[in-house]
Amino acid sequence: MGSTEGSRNHHNLVPLAALISRELKNEKMEKPTVRYGHAAQSRKGEDYFLIKTDGQRVPGNSSSTFSAFAIFDGHNGNAAAIYTKENLLNHVLSAIPRGLGREEWLQALPRALVAGFVKADKDFQSRGETSGTTATVVIVDGWTVTVASVGDSRCILDTQGGAVSTLTVDHRLEENVEERERVAASGGEVGRLSIVGGAEIGPLRCWPGGLCLSRSIGDMDVGEFIVPIPYVKQVKLSNRGGRLIIASDGIWDALSSEEAAKSCRGLPAELAARQVVKEALRSRGLKDDTTCIVVDIIPPDNSVQPPTPPKKQNKLRALLFRKKSRDSAHKLSKKLSAVGIVEELFEEGSAMLAERLGSDECTAQSTTSGLFMCAVCQVDLAPSEGISVHAGSIFSMSSKPWQGPFLCSDCRNKKDAMEGKRPSGVRVV
Repeated sequence: MGSTEGSRNHHNLVPLAALISRELKNEKMEKPTVRYGHAAQSRKGEDYFLIKTDGQRVPGNSSSTFSAFAIFDGHNGNAAAIYTKENLLNHVLSAIPRGLGREEWLQALPRALVAGFVKADKDFQSRGETSGTTATVVIVDGWTVTVASVGDSRCILDTQGGAVSTLTVDHRLEENVEERERVAASGGEVGRLSIVGGAEIGPLRCWPGGLCLSRSIGDMDVGEFIVPIPYVKQVKLSNRGGRLIIASDGIWDALSSEEAAKSCRGLPAELAARQVVKEALRSRGLKDDTTCIVVDIIPPDNSVQPPTPPKKQNKLRALLFRKKSRDSAHKLSKKLSAVGIVEELFEEGSAMLAERLGSDECTAQSTTSGLFMCAVCQVDLAPSEGISVHAGSIFSMSSKPWQGPFLCSDCRNKKDAMEGKRPSGVRVV
């Protein structure tokens, strides 16, 4: 993915007229209607959400619109959730090269999401505040849905066939063995809370700090091995559309994915979101902030309504995905069930920044300024300042130091800290 995406940086000077013409050609294919609803009940005041339906891939071109939906479940205060709500999407969009057509833009999006999440984490931690947040971001462009997440706020897909698919991975230490092993290998200690007498209680946590999650934004007091690198999945729906349910753990601690989907089938999006919250409260009570966004992706002829319960369900569903993974999608969860025809375009969950940013052959160089650009924070760098994300050590000239993408010294320091190669807070001169 990296080398393909990196080559797109050469397209920075495509004329606006050419982009608009390209988009108009794409518009000949009918786009679905997107309808949404939101509902919430607050207990701690740490859940925040984002709904944006007027995003534009090409500024000023109304035919290049996309929608973004997100939930941020804060902990240890609401500062990280507020900051991430206000800044994360802009960080992601700024990491996408300019002048891309729709297909190129969608292909560049997974990498930009990684860069945006890491930049949001780095910038928030620089403020010296100790709160943290989950982040689940969903971008809908036509029939293509791209989801990026850290933490345990979940996004599920419900389709006309009645199959429910999870588009995120929960980063709870209690449930995710791979993440427990990664945290321990990076220098963190995983264990339960000890009480008087030596007894252990509660879920698995990471020490220091006692966080139950292995990935989040913020949490500077916990350790850099709690990383902000998101799990990303991108799928293309069939022309039958589908329903997305995005919710904080106040929902998922009370309802399974199937229960949440079933509880609101046949209802319009706004009522559906309220119904999911109502069912969660009925099941468990208001023990946590409870937030839900429902997004319906509806065929343009409106002949297909929100998902309804199937009359018959075959327990042995055939897997109908046409997988077209652009990178190492085989590494993590293969949890999508048969959902009509859903094309999986991309899936990656590695916590290693070099794997997620890919490889560029000197493509991080700006054609206008003659400078290299940091792949995370997007600042210009002189050629002597850029440090390859693939270098084995910041003090080593091995591993093709000329091969991008490149990082500034601050971002390289953060990368090494996340991988346990350097204690958090040690700066490189």
